[in-house]
Amino acid sequence: MDIILIPGLWLDGSSWDRVVPALERAGHRPHPLTLPGMEATDADRAKITLRDHVDAVVAAIDTVDPADGPVVLVGHSAGAALAHAAVDARPDRVARAIYVGGFPTGDGDPPVDGLASDQGEISLPDWSNFEEEELVDLDDRLRAEFRQRAIPSPARAASDPQRLSDERRYHVPVTVICTEFTGDMLQQWVAQGESPVREFTKIRDVEYVDLPTGHWPQFTRSADLARIILQRA
Repeated sequence: MDIILIPGLWLDGSSWDRVVPALERAGHRPHPLTLPGMEATDADRAKITLRDHVDAVVAAIDTVDPADGPVVLVGHSAGAALAHAAVDARPDRVARAIYVGGFPTGDGDPPVDGLASDQGEISLPDWSNFEEEELVDLDDRLRAEFRQRAIPSPARAASDPQRLSDERRYHVPVTVICTEFTGDMLQQWVAQGESPVREFTKIRDVEYVDLPTGHWPQFTRSADLARIILQRA
């Protein structure tokens, strides 16, 4: 099966390097994406939009031969918004969407809110700007590695409003891998009608899987993350 791996903010396709080998050993074809503007730290990303990132994911789906069957989309953090928009664009081409520490952003909402930008890009903030729960298991070595690989993200890719139009997206099964929050917590937020998770109320088939760690399990618990993906591919 073709598994398209969508990184979150500040990360390129290499952020999946600890996950990809396990998927390949199982006979799957992983496609770790480097999104527009994320090719290098000095790339020109001032004009990159959310639609540019969504279109890149849709293009990755379209490169897969339909005869090989539908794909699995895996979106980390803000990449969940991209995966959801790609499901909206190609609902008949996606077997399952897997959201890793992220939520499917609804129509009209930005994928990420409240991050400071400078000259059209968002740099990785100081660790003090993150909640303790987000940094669980991200030790000094991993933090240094993350900071070294981090690439500023296009500001508009985080702040532009999501645009969705095909309600068949709600028919595609979803797995949420709950990292710094639990599945019980997320289901409570959904029941309370919290805005960031409102799309879950309309998706017909949602599975909640706990993976206790911080916000970046592709670094902190990569083997377990790969195992969960494989169980659903």
